[in-house]
Amino acid sequence: MIPRRLLLLYPALLAAPFSARASNYPNMPINIVTPLASGDAADTAARLMSHEMSKSLGVPMTVVNRPGAGGSIGTQSVIRAPKDGYNILFAQNSPLTIRRLIDPANASYDPTKDLIPIGLTTRSPSILVVRGDGKFKNMQELLGLARQNPNTLRIGNAGPGSVGDISVQLLSELTGTEITSVNYKGAAPAVTDLIGGHIDAIILALGAVSSHIKSGVLKGLAISSKFPEFSDVPTLGELGYKSEIQGVWFGFFMPAGTPTEITALVAKALEKSVKEPAIAARLQPMGIVQEWSDGAALTKEINKEYLQVKALLEKTKARLDKPGSHPSL
Repeated sequence: MIPRRLLLLYPALLAAPFSARASNYPNMPINIVTPLASGDAADTAARLMSHEMSKSLGVPMTVVNRPGAGGSIGTQSVIRAPKDGYNILFAQNSPLTIRRLIDPANASYDPTKDLIPIGLTTRSPSILVVRGDGKFKNMQELLGLARQNPNTLRIGNAGPGSVGDISVQLLSELTGTEITSVNYKGAAPAVTDLIGGHIDAIILALGAVSSHIKSGVLKGLAISSKFPEFSDVPTLGELGYKSEIQGVWFGFFMPAGTPTEITALVAKALEKSVKEPAIAARLQPMGIVQEWSDGAALTKEINKEYLQVKALLEKTKARLDKPGSHPSL
């Protein structure tokens, strides 16, 4: 029989090796996993912040791109990773709130329970754009087509369950119109088809279209929040509507069960990188704003957005289920 005093020590003995590893953290390179393809503005943000964090933590940090299934593949990979602090998720709101509602079979996770939110770091407004030489000069003219000819207005987005896709549903709900949301496999083909005249408009993160707006190829009609460089583009609120199209945010997460001393150390390094002026200066021309909120605030934002999107999808379920309402190109 094991003596009682040893039984009382047993939990501590089990935890000792992990605690020892935590106190020695970090002692090898750290992976920043992002469910995005390489090369876009958010990927650049991840690389800039990870480089800055590596200075604070004293080890290399490598960005690993794992796109697919609307971001759920990369997200799941971190959820299943060892709880040792060497795999960190940098993800946007689409796989963490929207994807869970429209594709629960592949996104059957809760980012506030299966992950530890470390902090919100980055925001990018969403913007509705049309061709600069096209027939629509403002939102009133665009929505006029939707009112006169239901399901004729075609607005593209970066994919099913993306912020742009949900924003089309919200726009339909706010304006009492029937708008067709056209799902693409990423932002680039949506932009190409708009420029080619195959669709009427797109809703994407500002960074994906900012260069085209500056050149005059595309024109912004509505934006989710004001942005200094495009201050002439109104929000829906400024146009008299009670809600805005949905914006994009990004945050850092670690697997649930990661020791508190590790998450606290990463959060400290992350906050420092987010507040680095040089990074903010490089990202603003790409339509990205650095903004720090801690893990508790990020958790609240996730839960609030999840409930808002859920309510919207319940209201528009009939429209979403209608054949042909979501053509994919």
